[in-house]
Amino acid sequence: MTTLVLATRNQGKVVELRDLLTAFDVVGLESFPDAPEVPETELTFAGNALLKARAIAAHTGLTAVSDDSGLCVDALNGMPGVLSARWSGRYGTAAPEGVDRANLHLLLDQLADVQDFDRAAHFVCAAALVHPDGREEVFEGRMEGRVIRAPRGANGFGYDPIFEVAGQGRTAAELAPHEKSALSHRGHAFRALAASLGA
Repeated sequence: MTTLVLATRNQGKVVELRDLLTAFDVVGLESFPDAPEVPETELTFAGNALLKARAIAAHTGLTAVSDDSGLCVDALNGMPGVLSARWSGRYGTAAPEGVDRANLHLLLDQLADVQDFDRAAHFVCAAALVHPDGREEVFEGRMEGRVIRAPRGANGFGYDPIFEVAGQGRTAAELAPHEKSALSHRGHAFRALAASLGA
C-alpha cells in the first residue's frame, strides 16, 4: 500500500483525509516529529499547498500531500481567502475564545451591514501532491454558499458554523461528516487527487 505523508499536525484533518484516501496508508507529521514547520508565505492556495508538500517530500523521501483552503467572500473581494486561518491576526492569537472563534466573529462584524442577498461566498481547497522524484500536481475543489448572520451547528471547525451550503439550507457545521465530505471543497479536491493515483 502506498504511503502518503500529510503535511499537517492537525489530527482532525488527518482523520478527515484518511476517510477520503482509504486506498492509501496515510500518516501525519506526528510520525515525523523533526519535520520542518513551513510558513504559508504564498498568495495563492495552490502556492501554499505546494510549499508544504515539497518540503515534506524532501524531508521524508515519501510522497507528500498538503492542502491550503479558505473562505472567499464576494462582498470582501474574495477575502479572507488565503488569510482565512489568520484573519484576526495577533488579536485572534490572544483571544480567550481561540483563533477560530475570533476569526469567525471578526468576519461577522465586517459583514454586519451587508444585505443577505449580497453575502455569497465559497470555500476553496487546493490539494498538492508531490513525489520524491519532483513530480507534482495540484487539484482544486470548491463549495458554494453564503455567510449567515449567526453560527449554527456543532460539527466542523473554522467558519463552518456561519457558512450555509448552497442548496442545503444548513451550515457546514450542521452537516453529518459523510454529507460534508460529499459536498465539501476538500472532498472534491482530494477525490480528484486520489483518482490521479489510481484509487
